Amino acid sequence: MKDILFDFISKYVSLTEEEKNAILSLDIFRTVKKGTILLKEGQKSQEAYFVLKGCIRKYYIIDGEEKTTAFYTEMEALTPHCVTSKTPSEYNISCIEDTILTVSNSDMEVEINGKFPKFETLCRMLSEESLAKQQIDFDMFKTSSPEQRYLNLLHKRPDLIQRVPQHQLASYLGIKPQSLSRLRARILEKNS
Repeated sequence: MKDILFDFISKYVSLTEEEKNAILSLDIFRTVKKGTILLKEGQKSQEAYFVLKGCIRKYYIIDGEEKTTAFYTEMEALTPHCVTSKTPSEYNISCIEDTILTVSNSDMEVEINGKFPKFETLCRMLSEESLAKQQIDFDMFKTSSPEQRYLNLLHKRPDLIQRVPQHQLASYLGIKPQSLSRLRARILEKNS
């Protein structure tokens, strides 16, 4: 687990042994079972997540129906809005697969950033990268048809097609599961 994390970090900044040991001393690694709810709507939390292995999902429950807005897989981070706003969460986060995460909180971040300023630089770089990706994804979602969204997903994140239950995938694409089935059949027919 630690090697996966350190390999990822090394793409942004180089770490000394002292810095690696400081991270390890925080006891941030968690193994979480499929189906575990990490955060419930209405709950307050101070935890931020980084997926080392597995898949987590962010979703709202609107009129009794789950509306998936994001999936986070290997080497993706999620800091729930409620962490920074210090308000109850408006959404849920759960594990779609058995997942290995790093779990941190703002106290840990303040401590580690105080001792090692390069971690603050790393967090800023990751935040900027994540924000840019989210803006592109949001714009693409708003300006494309369901079929274009599905084809884009096939192109950019084909692993999700196999990893995520169809009803959650349909919700993420903004369509009903039956519509996703028809859409897939149409695409297969076009390509054959």
